[in-house]
Amino acid sequence: MIGQLRGHLLGKKPSLALVDVHGVGYEVHIPVTTFYELPTEGGEVILRIHTHVREDALVLYGFGTQREKDFFLKLVSVSGVGPRLALAILSGARVEELAAAVASGDATRLTRIPGVGRKTADRLVLELREAVEPFLLPEHAAPAAAPARADALQDDVLSALVNLGYPRPASEKALAQILRAGDCERTFEDLLRGTLQRLAG
Repeated sequence: MIGQLRGHLLGKKPSLALVDVHGVGYEVHIPVTTFYELPTEGGEVILRIHTHVREDALVLYGFGTQREKDFFLKLVSVSGVGPRLALAILSGARVEELAAAVASGDATRLTRIPGVGRKTADRLVLELREAVEPFLLPEHAAPAAAPARADALQDDVLSALVNLGYPRPASEKALAQILRAGDCERTFEDLLRGTLQRLAG
């Protein structure tokens, strides 16, 4: 697998860079944030590479920093998010801004990125909320939070379920069953996971 390319920039577009490495030209898909950092054509460029292998093609995705690449890999780990959508998400904001939106549960901010609907935004928040801390700026790092009130926590879980497309009455019933059973921790993630499992039968 190709993990890095170092060569001369033959051409660039907001979504694509052409890099000459010892006479071989590599087409690399890039986010807009990386495009802004590229040198002028002919200049030396170093790109961190993720090699995506498909049945019909080998596609290279490049990033100006390891931080961007690492966040890209977090994004593609989310169900329903492929490399192209992950690249579009990275093009919509800087890594620190995206991490802050995910950490704060601001799905609305994520839906402003072209190609990101509400369900995708909710999945990003749900699946990455605990994983984005290394990407946060110090001022955005979450302090130790006081335990949420039970009713507020339940409201958050129900809101997430409705946004994921589940009917509210069925969601309320499943959540009540989970709470009565007492078989999961009283955190947002655990309650949501348990309720989703109950709704899935």
